Amino acid sequence: MIYRIEYPLTLLLVILLGTCVRAQNPTPAARQSTPFAVTGVTVHVGDGTVLEGATLLIRDGKIAEVGSGVQVPSGYESIDGSGKHVYPGLIALNSQLGLTEIGAVRATNDQREVGTFNPNARALIAFNTDSQVIPTVRSRGVLLAQATPEGSLVSGRSSILQLDAWNFEDAAVLADDGVHVNWPNRNSYNWQTGDLKPNENYDEQVRELESFLQQAGSYCGRSEEDGGNRLLKLEAFCEAIAGNANAYLHADEARNIQAGVLLMKRMGARPVVVGGGQAHLITDFLKREGVPVILSSTQALPNSQDDAIDQPYRNPALLAEAGVEFAISHEGYWQQRNLPFVAGQAVGFGLPYEKAVEAITLAPARIVGIDADYGSVTRGKSATFVIVDGDLLDMRTSVVEKAYIDGRDVNLDNKQAELYRKFKEKYRRLTR
Repeated sequence: MIYRIEYPLTLLLVILLGTCVRAQNPTPAARQSTPFAVTGVTVHVGDGTVLEGATLLIRDGKIAEVGSGVQVPSGYESIDGSGKHVYPGLIALNSQLGLTEIGAVRATNDQREVGTFNPNARALIAFNTDSQVIPTVRSRGVLLAQATPEGSLVSGRSSILQLDAWNFEDAAVLADDGVHVNWPNRNSYNWQTGDLKPNENYDEQVRELESFLQQAGSYCGRSEEDGGNRLLKLEAFCEAIAGNANAYLHADEARNIQAGVLLMKRMGARPVVVGGGQAHLITDFLKREGVPVILSSTQALPNSQDDAIDQPYRNPALLAEAGVEFAISHEGYWQQRNLPFVAGQAVGFGLPYEKAVEAITLAPARIVGIDADYGSVTRGKSATFVIVDGDLLDMRTSVVEKAYIDGRDVNLDNKQAELYRKFKEKYRRLTR
């Protein structure tokens, strides 16, 4: 008997819906309803302090108390953390998490706009809380991220978001924390031929960028009585020029960093260097100007042919030794799951362990301006932390067993874990 499908489109829709329902992310955790305690843990506070055999008291989404002699009050649920470690929730800066789903599929990429100057573009409204990448990153201890636009000379504005939310409004911790400027490169590299050539348009691009920033400065400096039409592209710079938001300067070469910082300072902005491949060469300048650095990944090749092969690995230790404020980042989106291991790699090249923890927790919080609530396991701050069996910075032993965002018990299941269980069962059956 031959069966004829009368409504093929309906059948296709049912199949697609069934697939989508199965692939949904875990439901965001409910608000904390019962106070609880975590006992017997080693707490890496985030500021360099380590508390052995400590107890955390969590109430109303906040850390009510933390310390070695803390008693658990009646009415608290208790979690035995003996032999475990507690770390602040990691903060992934300069990330396209939630803006990109599949890099090779253009329809799932929303991290850049067309055009050269896009300060009015907001990463916040493009952030996809249903991204299946987010739970995989969360399972490694990354609980907050800076969704950052890419491309052109001025990319747009980033926002700080927590990674367990229904929508971008719920996720927002700090909206529009700063505007991102990409300083032109002096050289261009051809990956096909392996040639490094001077950028013939460098001077023109710098003049174009300076002209735009000067226009923004003039526009933002006008009085309300001046009237005129609103220019959203220029207006988007006003918070940065007023010093109420960061001006993120993406640059690696030392002379580019200096030129960009001085330009931002002349405008009255508060610059933060992103990338900073050669920041170790100008530490005196950065300290004098009070400019923090968001370092690129340690898992990278040298920025210059003259650099040592292990230069990216040693950069965090060099900045720490010089006393420059810095955070460690890891470019991309799904790659953020390796953020703790990027920091751990720096430990192997001279960065003190607790300084590495600080570089992905409290230091990022200070740089973006959320350290009053996040970044360390401290009394009065948000209960955003992870409980780890093993060393969080060591890919061989790290197992994140529990994660809390504002005291909410976050579901750590994810698509990769589901696939692991699926094929583990397949081979278990084959060996019966």
